[in-house]
Amino acid sequence: MTLTQLRYLVAIADSGLNITLAAGRVHATQPGLSKQIKRLEEELGFLLFARRGRSLQALTAAGAQVLGYARRVLNEAGNIRTLAANQRGDRRGRLTVVTTHTQARHVLPHAIAAIKREFPEVTVHLHPADEGDILPQLAGGDADVAIISSSGAVPEGGIVVPLFRWSRVVLAPRAHQLALKKSAPSMRELSVHPLVSYASSQRPGSSLRRAFAQAGLDLRLAMTAIDADLIKTYVREGVGIGVLAEMAVNGEDSDLRALPAPDALPECITWAVLPRERVLRDYALALVHALAPQLDRHDLRRAVSGNAQPQWPNPPHWSNMQRLRPASQADRAACEGETRMPIGKSAMEGCLV
Repeated sequence: MTLTQLRYLVAIADSGLNITLAAGRVHATQPGLSKQIKRLEEELGFLLFARRGRSLQALTAAGAQVLGYARRVLNEAGNIRTLAANQRGDRRGRLTVVTTHTQARHVLPHAIAAIKREFPEVTVHLHPADEGDILPQLAGGDADVAIISSSGAVPEGGIVVPLFRWSRVVLAPRAHQLALKKSAPSMRELSVHPLVSYASSQRPGSSLRRAFAQAGLDLRLAMTAIDADLIKTYVREGVGIGVLAEMAVNGEDSDLRALPAPDALPECITWAVLPRERVLRDYALALVHALAPQLDRHDLRRAVSGNAQPQWPNPPHWSNMQRLRPASQADRAACEGETRMPIGKSAMEGCLV
């Protein structure tokens, strides 16, 4: 058997047993792919698929077992190639990052620009996605790094690294009555206005819904969106008051007034989630470090390789990080503390942004 045959088997399984689709994924011809699967079945001495005519109907029981082993073999072969590339100092490659629109637009530009300066031959593929699709994409092998936020349980599905903390803000047109306030509005003051916030606010367990419920108040959602810039657009149109991440508001929003959110809305943490049992290229770890310079690169590498139990520094607040690093305008152009926090012991809950 060959790695090519195993890769074809996995491609067929991941394509819903559609030979044409599988052939396209592995850049093979349909007859060539079918021939290799037949040869693998002949070598093994049993069928991998139940067939009806020329169509594949299902994996056989033995085929399902072989598929599991094939995935592990291909993963380890990929790890060997990645390890070799790192050892050679190969600075070429492909980095795929899946994240939310807010992180992609307002957090990642300076970090990706830094990676491009350090690794100019690396191609970066950025996939903004709905928060519910981010971790499944990482688990499916479609991404090297996932960037996701929560104000609650630590994300699952990989090695989680806390990057920074951030707060939400209340956003209103400057002519709005809330914009005249000199302090954060109360939950009761917010409750009398229609709100525009993230799509995750529709979920029953969202921290926004929970805060209103705990205050005994009704949440009036006028509109939701997955993109912070869309939220700001509809705030400008008078659809409602915005509740969104602080990093999404900048100097371009001078026609709007940002106020601190009520204390009842908890802080959020942005995390990098890295795949388990997969060797990562040096530039993937460099991206994580660019997003969280408080991390020690050696600690990060040891934790990812499984040689150390993660004990990460307490993540700094976003506003403090912004004061410490240079303005990102040049980065965007280029792109066109002592306390340790054990992972799994966060007391925060629900804000996927």
